[in-house]
Amino acid sequence: MMQDAKTEAKIFLFDIETAPIAAYVWGIWKQNVGMNQIERDWRMLTWSGKWLGEEEVLYDSNHLHGNCMDDSAIVASLHGYLDEADIVIAHNGNRFDIKKINTRFLSHGMSPPSPYRKIDTLLEARKCFAFTSNRLDSLGEALNLGRKMPTGGFSLWDRCMKGEDKAFEEMLEYNMEDVLLLERVYVALRPWMSNHPNLGVFDESPEPSCPKCNSYDLQWRGYATTQAGQYHRFQCNSCGGWGRDRMNDMDKEAKKGVMRNIQ
Repeated sequence: MMQDAKTEAKIFLFDIETAPIAAYVWGIWKQNVGMNQIERDWRMLTWSGKWLGEEEVLYDSNHLHGNCMDDSAIVASLHGYLDEADIVIAHNGNRFDIKKINTRFLSHGMSPPSPYRKIDTLLEARKCFAFTSNRLDSLGEALNLGRKMPTGGFSLWDRCMKGEDKAFEEMLEYNMEDVLLLERVYVALRPWMSNHPNLGVFDESPEPSCPKCNSYDLQWRGYATTQAGQYHRFQCNSCGGWGRDRMNDMDKEAKKGVMRNIQ
C-alpha cells in the first residue's frame, strides 16, 4: 500500500562552549566572590549543532566575527536555528545550555525563539539507568559510541580568551565532536525514553508510526491496557521503541458503527 508523505519534526542537537568568569580573588579554595570583584563576566565562545539525521555539522565562533569576547553574532545565529526547531536536544541542557543561551538572548535584547520541546540526555540517562557516570564522555565510552575529544584542560579556554587563532580552531573541533557524540548517545537512549515527544503528531499520514523515530516499520505485539481502554501495541523494528495505536478497540468499533449507519 502506498503511504502518504511524511511531515517530519525538526529536531536540533546542539552544544555551547562558554568563557569563564574572570574575577579578583585572595585565595584558591572556597572563595566567596562579590559582584564588585568580577572583572569580566562569562560569554559564549562557540556553538555547534546539527539537524538529526543530517550529515552537516553547523557551527559559529566569536573568532569568525573578529572579536573573541563579543558573542552577539553567534548568539543571533544560534537563535535562528532554535527558532526553526520543534524539538531541541542537549546534554545537561535543562540546567546549563538552555539557561545560558536564554540569558544571552535576553542580554542582547532578543525575543524568545519559537517554542520547542526539550530533551536532556543527561536527565534521561539518570531516569532510566544506573551508569557509574552520566557525563557525555562516560556514556559514549560505556555504550561503545566513542569519546569526547581531549582538550588539554583549562589552557584551551585561556588561549581562546587571548584570541589565539589555533585555539579557536581546536575549540570548534571539540565542540563539533561533542554534537556528533550527543547524536549517537541520544539515538541509543531514545527507545527507553518514556516521555519522548510523540513524533507521530508531526506526521500527517493516517498510517501508524513509531512515536520516537517516526518509522512505519512496526511489529504488532499484543495490547496495551489503560483505564481508557485497550490499544494495539507495537515495537518499532527501526529503533526498538514501543508504541500503541492512536485509537483503542472501543473507538474503532464505534467508528465502524457510525460508518455503517452512514452507508
